[in-house]
Amino acid sequence: MTTTTTPTTPNTSSRPYSNNRSSAGAGQGGDRRPRRDNKAFADRVKDVDQKILDIRRVTRVVAGGRRMSFAVSMIIGDKKGMVGLGTGKGNDTALAIAKALKDAKKNAIKIKMTDKHSIPYDVAAKYTSSKVMIFPNHGKGLVAGAAIRDIAVIGGLKDISAKIVSGSKNKLNTARATMKALSTISTKYVFGAAKPEEAPAETASAPVVATKA
Repeated sequence: MTTTTTPTTPNTSSRPYSNNRSSAGAGQGGDRRPRRDNKAFADRVKDVDQKILDIRRVTRVVAGGRRMSFAVSMIIGDKKGMVGLGTGKGNDTALAIAKALKDAKKNAIKIKMTDKHSIPYDVAAKYTSSKVMIFPNHGKGLVAGAAIRDIAVIGGLKDISAKIVSGSKNKLNTARATMKALSTISTKYVFGAAKPEEAPAETASAPVVATKA
């Protein structure tokens, strides 16, 4: 008497692991993790004010014709001393704004302001053809114009005067000169890092001095 054995197919439905990924598109990159999109990154930047400094349409001539893109300059700040300047370029304005926001977050600084929201001493800087001077004005308020005023407002400076001592009308160069001047009285600001006041203070125990009766 001969017995025939039927080959059994392995049960692939029950596996010892589960990665919670959809099987759609298997073999064509379906198991890859979803990439971050720029909108999700923009949503993660919380508690900061954003202001678009300038939007320009850029044309590049290639062999097949002309390619249009947008260049965006943006400043961010929390009105408590933090301010950042960034630029971005993309095929549409949404992508360019997201890139500028990411660049501004990377280049953010923390201004060492006084109790009256001013700066401790005069600063000046030059970037390409733009030259700016910023100095405290001792209670006269914010006296500034152009891109310097936008950076001062979004950064929280309320008692300074500024002057553009060059003939340049380029907003981006003026803004970069302003950030360069303020960087001399600032420190690097890192998003997500623990603030100094949030760090636990080390309390040293006082030495015990024995006194004779």
